[in-house]
Amino acid sequence: MSKKGMETLVGLFVVLGLLGLVFLALKAANLSSSNSGDTYTIVARFDNIGGLKVRAPVRTAGVVVGRIKSITLDPKTYQGVVDMGIDVRYKFPKDTAAKILTSGLLGDQYVGLDPGGDDKDLQPGDTLAQTQSAVVLENFIGQFLTNKAAEAVSGAASAPEVRK
Repeated sequence: MSKKGMETLVGLFVVLGLLGLVFLALKAANLSSSNSGDTYTIVARFDNIGGLKVRAPVRTAGVVVGRIKSITLDPKTYQGVVDMGIDVRYKFPKDTAAKILTSGLLGDQYVGLDPGGDDKDLQPGDTLAQTQSAVVLENFIGQFLTNKAAEAVSGAASAPEVRK
C-alpha cells in the first residue's frame, strides 16, 4: 500500500473515532436529537429543585416516561416550576405525586412519578398537587453536625462530676 493510501486510512479512522466520541458525549449529556414522539406537558412545583436540569428524565418504576422541558421560578411563591413532557403513550391518574430523586449516591437528579389511584387522568397543562423536593446533601450533613454538636454540649453540661 502506498504512503498516501495509508495516510488516507489513518485519517478516516481518526474521523470515525471523533464522531464516536461526539455521539457518546451527546448520549451522556442527554442532548441527542432522538425523540420518542409526541408528548403532553404536566407541571410540578417544588420548594427546592436541587441540581435538577432541563432534559433530565422523568421516570416511573425505573422506566423513562418523559423529560424535563423547562425549569422556572415563580416570582410570587418563590417555588421552582418544572414543566415535564410526558410521552402520550403513558397516562397518569390526577393524584400522581412527583419526587426529585438521585441516581445512586451522587448521581444525576431526575423526577420520579408515583401514580395514584384516581379514576381521572392528568390532562395536558395540569399541575401535580403532591410534590417532594430534592434532598440537598449539604443541608443534611449540616443538620447532622449541628445536632451532634448540640448533643455534645448538652451531654457535657449534664454529666455528673467524678470525684476521687
